[in-house]
Amino acid sequence: MAITKPSLPKGTRDFSPQEMVKRNYIFDTIKTVFKKYGYAEIQTPSMENLATLTGKYGDEGDKLIFKILNSGDYLKEAESRKTKDQSFVYDSKNLLTLISEKALRYDLTVPFARYVVMHQNEISFPFKRFQVQPVWRADRPQKGRYREFYQCDADVVGSASLLNEAEFVLIYHEALSNLGLKDFTIKINNRKILSGIAEIIGKPDLIVDMTVAIDKLDKIGFDGVTKELLERGFNVADIDKLQPVIMLQGSNVEKLKSLKTVLATSEIGLKGIAEIETVFGYMNGLTTDNLQLTTDNSQLELDITLARGLNYYTGCIFEVKTNEVAMGSIGGGGRYDDLTGMFGLKDLTGVGISFGADRIYDVLEELNLFPKSAAQGTKVLISNFDEQAEQFALPILQKLRAANIPAELYPASAKLKKQMSYADEKNIPFVILIGSDEMQSGLLTLKDMESGTQQQIKLPDLVVKLSIG
Repeated sequence: MAITKPSLPKGTRDFSPQEMVKRNYIFDTIKTVFKKYGYAEIQTPSMENLATLTGKYGDEGDKLIFKILNSGDYLKEAESRKTKDQSFVYDSKNLLTLISEKALRYDLTVPFARYVVMHQNEISFPFKRFQVQPVWRADRPQKGRYREFYQCDADVVGSASLLNEAEFVLIYHEALSNLGLKDFTIKINNRKILSGIAEIIGKPDLIVDMTVAIDKLDKIGFDGVTKELLERGFNVADIDKLQPVIMLQGSNVEKLKSLKTVLATSEIGLKGIAEIETVFGYMNGLTTDNLQLTTDNSQLELDITLARGLNYYTGCIFEVKTNEVAMGSIGGGGRYDDLTGMFGLKDLTGVGISFGADRIYDVLEELNLFPKSAAQGTKVLISNFDEQAEQFALPILQKLRAANIPAELYPASAKLKKQMSYADEKNIPFVILIGSDEMQSGLLTLKDMESGTQQQIKLPDLVVKLSIG
């Protein structure tokens, strides 16, 4: 058998034990906040039927869906089709439906909508769920962007209340603060405002083209947006009307005041403004001495250029960016009133957000924000010098584990240097040294690996010390 050179597909990664401890620290922190706000966890399969996913993310999103070839002779049906119909063209569009019926999930929101429709008779509404699972996108790998990555989503369906949107702002703020981030911006906009803008410039039918273009403003600048709009069917007069709107400056209150004037003739635009004002009203009401996240807080910004490229958003939309590291968005979401209607369940409103766990990991790593406990697995290693010491250590090992203290016994007798190196490599903070003196006196020698100090200690006191420290 030929030897295969080990490699990974581009945009994917292995995770070491040390990295997994840190990743789980992120997941556990976010999950704790989700649960605090009443969200319960579900999971869905890694693959979905291709028909479930296509048509939900726009043309650009559909291109990034990883398709799965049918098992067996996946070309057999295509060849049969060609035999029966000589006009059948062997191109990617025609072949796709014949050779692929499944795909890896692109996000967690569409599978969640499918889940709600399939389980609608088993769940109570409003239904609040969170989900932490990997998703896949056939994107070009680069810093902070992977082809396989985890999302941490929270969604609520069956509730039209904008209190949900306000609470999502609080969830973002609390979770990111708990992770140690201090300088981040939670951006908010409303798709109805964007529809109103398209309406007043006379291009309501080009709303998707407009949002796709202006969503790139911070990446390609206004000149780049102008070029793309011209290519998408807009003219210079349209862009002249659009520029002062998307370049609005000032506080959130000042922006809303300006928008009310600009969108005075657009019913849908004014409705979007009213929804934003309602969310801000809830935010002001939820402010406490410990949470100063109000309308005028710099961490909450009304951003008219925020569009979110996914076609299913219909109301408020969110995006979160850290200002401490050069990184894309670390979270996003919005309201998607008619998503379940695509699966046959009409009039069920929904809203949700997502944390980009992989990007958050990179940010915390760059800022050195992981606590020492997040890099720690085993808390104490028991040395092993000979068979007698090993037998003496076994009941000690079990008592430590019974006290929920992560503990290991070095699996074979070895020189002290080798065992200390093992503890260092695994970031184990304490080592119990057991020699003839310890076995005779019953006093264990505990070595602090960070300070290098040692102390003699009885087992009950050792359990208390390691349970606390």
